[in-house]
Amino acid sequence: MRAAVLHAPKTPMTIEDVAIEKPKRREVLVRTAAAGLCHSDLHFIEGSYPTPVPVVLGHESAGIVEAVGEDVSYLKPGDHVISCLSVFCGHCEFCLTGHLSICQTPEVKMLPGKARRLTWKGGQHLNQFLNLSSFAEQMVVHENALVKVREDMPLDLAALIGCSVITGYGAVAHTARIEPGSTVAVFGAGGIGLATINAAAIAGAGRIIAVDLDPFKLNLAKAFGATDVIDANEGDTVKRLVDLSNGGVHYSFECIGLKSTAEQSFSCLRSGGTSTLIGMIPVGTKIELHGVDFLRERKIQGCMMGSNRFRIDMPRLIDFYLQGRLKLDEMVSARIQLEQINEGFAALKQGGVARSVIVFDH
Repeated sequence: MRAAVLHAPKTPMTIEDVAIEKPKRREVLVRTAAAGLCHSDLHFIEGSYPTPVPVVLGHESAGIVEAVGEDVSYLKPGDHVISCLSVFCGHCEFCLTGHLSICQTPEVKMLPGKARRLTWKGGQHLNQFLNLSSFAEQMVVHENALVKVREDMPLDLAALIGCSVITGYGAVAHTARIEPGSTVAVFGAGGIGLATINAAAIAGAGRIIAVDLDPFKLNLAKAFGATDVIDANEGDTVKRLVDLSNGGVHYSFECIGLKSTAEQSFSCLRSGGTSTLIGMIPVGTKIELHGVDFLRERKIQGCMMGSNRFRIDMPRLIDFYLQGRLKLDEMVSARIQLEQINEGFAALKQGGVARSVIVFDH
């Protein structure tokens, strides 16, 4: 099969012929239909987060099951599926207490470099990314990294639900659990930020304020449910948020992964407010907050993939889309081929796009 291989950080990926193992016990072979280009992948491409190389990146995807290994009972060939990096074991403390997104059981969530599913160039080991590696024509993954979905859902749009949409939706619905009528600030209007805005609108937020530097994304944010937008290039962002919300917002969401916006997301809260950090802040970066501000019962918390229960959440999100409540078509800026992957990430870094989706031609 063909796959995009990252040889080292800050270098272009190359399209290579890669061999993939047959599915073993509880594993599934998926023919990849579509894969989104996510900022999380870009963090690894640029070296902000480490991962063993050479590696096939990609984690936001959808496809069709081609074969299943021994003891797989949930899926069968022909099923349409969405992948998720929140692979779960189902029996650890986190899973049994309803926190599947932070399951760490190594038998399903193998550490970087441990998976032995991909080879290239005469049998040399090729690293799998987040137990998925969806920038490839096929994937072999644990069955608990997949959810079966209805066949009338377009797979190029279903792929977006696998990361950006489930993360933004889950951050609102599960991690923060916002109340109807509340005021919300969203820092960053890329894929995850737009999904967060959309989810806040679905949850009944009274006012949703989008913050970004990119005029294209701010305009798009309005289509996803933002009632107000703030261009972060213009003036004191925190002061403007506090003024707009009459004393601060009830909930804020940081969807970029920067020290400055993480700190701003806390500073713009009203008393009793909650900041949720969704973006991937680079390894080694510390955020600074004034201790006295916590006396106002303001809170800041982390979020891993929207604290999702993806086998429940994703089918619901598909229903929301088919009902016209979840916006996915508007999120796709371009549909590209695998060979255009480097140009796609360059456009993502430059701005002016929400999501590019690789569509595989089988």
